[in-house]
Amino acid sequence: MKEIEQKLKGNIKRLTNKTFKFDERIGDGWFSAVYFLKTKEIAEKVLPNNHVTMQFFQKSNAVLCGTDEAIALVHKFAENPESLEIYSLKDGDKIQPFESVLTISGAYQQFGYLEGIIDGILGRRTSVATNVYNVVKAARTTGVQKPVIFMGDRDDHYTQQAGDGYSAFIGGSTAQATHAMSEWWGIQGMGTMPHAMIQMFRGDVVAASKAYHEIYPNDDLIALVDYNNDVITDALKVARVFGKELKGVRLDTSRTLVDKYFLRNHHLMGTFDPRGVNPELVFALRKALDEEGFDFVNIMVSGGFTEERIKTFEKADVPVDMYGVGGSLLKINIGFTGDNVLLNGQSAAKEGRRYRPNPRLEKVEYHKQ
Repeated sequence: MKEIEQKLKGNIKRLTNKTFKFDERIGDGWFSAVYFLKTKEIAEKVLPNNHVTMQFFQKSNAVLCGTDEAIALVHKFAENPESLEIYSLKDGDKIQPFESVLTISGAYQQFGYLEGIIDGILGRRTSVATNVYNVVKAARTTGVQKPVIFMGDRDDHYTQQAGDGYSAFIGGSTAQATHAMSEWWGIQGMGTMPHAMIQMFRGDVVAASKAYHEIYPNDDLIALVDYNNDVITDALKVARVFGKELKGVRLDTSRTLVDKYFLRNHHLMGTFDPRGVNPELVFALRKALDEEGFDFVNIMVSGGFTEERIKTFEKADVPVDMYGVGGSLLKINIGFTGDNVLLNGQSAAKEGRRYRPNPRLEKVEYHKQ
């Protein structure tokens, strides 16, 4: 895992302000809680010379993400942003509970109404980055890192793809399902065939694979083999036709189905849950491929995989070469809080909160939008 962290650290650079496409209505307060807007107006009219420090933190061990986006937001929509003093950690930094990750100092009316939006940016980005990091970590055993493909395109609104893809990259996944997911960091999306493609060939996986290979001859051929709910039969059919041109097969069996392999081998039933993509099915597929000399064909699994499910597979040494993970990576389980902790240079936080200086914070220079 340290090798991955070092590799990512070497590639992660602060994103520029041009990366982000903000809704211009942010500047009108359209997305800010109304009480922030009222506080802004009161500060302007009653306490125009106030100077506050707002501090942002969360309560978990996590992989930080969203700081560049939050800073760009402030630089674009705050009043006189060049006069603000901002200190921040970087995307990809490991953070601890209650550690200050970002501080902004200036007159409240300059930036205070952006508090909730900043909380939301940091919360979503850090949640996804941390989820991906934990899944990538779970997919590493005996010194080998198995690739994790980020397949979250169908699990949330499409407008979230660029930010979620960047967060997944920060977490350690560089293989992603759409081009939009890599918009902020650079590599195009990847993918082979969906069930819809096989359906157009009336369930003939070999015919679908031939068409794919003809149109995309330079792509790695990875055949989807669960369409007919008979993954071993269809995997062997494709392997026999393509030989070493077949790089892998993907299993995406529904959790409500039992593969036909088990229906043909009733004696195996009763000691495990035979539904969906299960360890016993993967073991049987690996054995069948190897016995016919197709030991070079990789096995990819997808469909409802989570950190815990991957840990279970890895603990049992299930012969999976690659995981495709979607919905579980988009769970928002980390929330950030912004607190005003200093007023005119003096400690002034609500009961239970306090200014938490963090020597790891770096000063952020203003860059004009």
